[in-house]
Amino acid sequence: MKTPAPDLSIVIVNWNVKDLLRKCLLSLMEARGWSLPRPDGTPPVEANRLMEVWVVDNASSDGSQDMLREEFPDIGLVASPENLGFTRANNVGIERCTGRYIMLLNPDTEVAPDALSALVDTMDQSPDVGIAGPRILDSDGDVQPSRRRFPTYGTAFLESTVLQQWFPRNRTLARYYMWDRPDDAIQDVDWLEGACLVARSEAVREVGGLDERFFMYSEELDWCQRIKEAGWRVVYVPTAQIVHHGGKSSEQVAASKHVHFQRSKIAYYTKRFGNFKGAVLRWFLLAMYAWMLGVEAVKWLVGHRRPLRAARIATYRQVLATRLR
Repeated sequence: MKTPAPDLSIVIVNWNVKDLLRKCLLSLMEARGWSLPRPDGTPPVEANRLMEVWVVDNASSDGSQDMLREEFPDIGLVASPENLGFTRANNVGIERCTGRYIMLLNPDTEVAPDALSALVDTMDQSPDVGIAGPRILDSDGDVQPSRRRFPTYGTAFLESTVLQQWFPRNRTLARYYMWDRPDDAIQDVDWLEGACLVARSEAVREVGGLDERFFMYSEELDWCQRIKEAGWRVVYVPTAQIVHHGGKSSEQVAASKHVHFQRSKIAYYTKRFGNFKGAVLRWFLLAMYAWMLGVEAVKWLVGHRRPLRAARIATYRQVLATRLR
C-alpha cells in the first residue's frame, strides 16, 4: 500500500545537542492529532494528520546520530560528514520534504501538544498565508519576542549593538520590535524569528529555499521578506506555543557565534541596501568590537572579574581578526 503524503514535513538541523534534540522529538511524538506514517503505508488509527520528520545532523560528535538510529528509527536522518551551517543544512532537509507545509524547527525547542494543529489550521483557513509562526516561550515560560517589522538601514546600527545598550527605548527599535502591538493576538507581521516557522510548500517552490550566503542568522528575515514580496502573508499565531531553550548549539563557540551573526547581518544589509552601505556597516561593527575590547581591557587591568574579562577579550580579538569578511 502506498504511503499517503504527509500534511507537514518537519526539518530539524542538529549540531551537538543530543539531549535537547531527544526532548524536541519526543514533544513532536506527543503532538495531538498527529503521527508519523506507518512503514506499511496504512493510516494511523489515532491521528488524522501525518507528519514526516527529517533531522539533518551537522557532523555532531556527541552521539546524536547513534541516538537517532536507536531511539527514533522512523525519523529520517541525513548524516552530514561536515558542518554545512544552519542555512545550507535546512535546504538539504527542505529538498527531501513531501508535505503540503514545511516546518523549520530548532533542536533546542519543545512543541506544545496543540501547536502543530494551530499552525496548520491557520494556513488551511487562509490560502494566502505563506509563513506562520508560533508564540515562543523561554525555559522559564516567559515570552521571547519573535515578531518583527522589516529593518530600516538605521536599525542595523542600533539592533544588538552597544548603541542599543545606551539607547534601549529609541523609536527605531520600538518600531522594529513591534512594541506597539500585543503579542497575544493573531496578526500579520513582516517576519518571524526562525526557531519555528511553517512555510507553505507552494510558496517555497515559488521563491526557493533559504539564501545560503547566510551561514546562520538573518536567513529567516531574508526568507520571510522574499515570500512577502511574492505576495504571500506572514502570520504570527500565538495560540501555537513552543518552548525555546535558546542558542545551545551556537553558544558552544562564542567567537564563532559573534562572527556568524555579524557576517550575516552585513550580508543582509548589503543585499538590501547595496555594497557601500554594507561596507559602512562592517566598519561600524569592527569599531564597536574595538571599543568593547578596550573597555574589557581596562576592566581587566583594574582587576574586575578578570576571568570574565579575559574570555571577552579573547572573543573580541578573534572577531576583529576575521575583519568580518
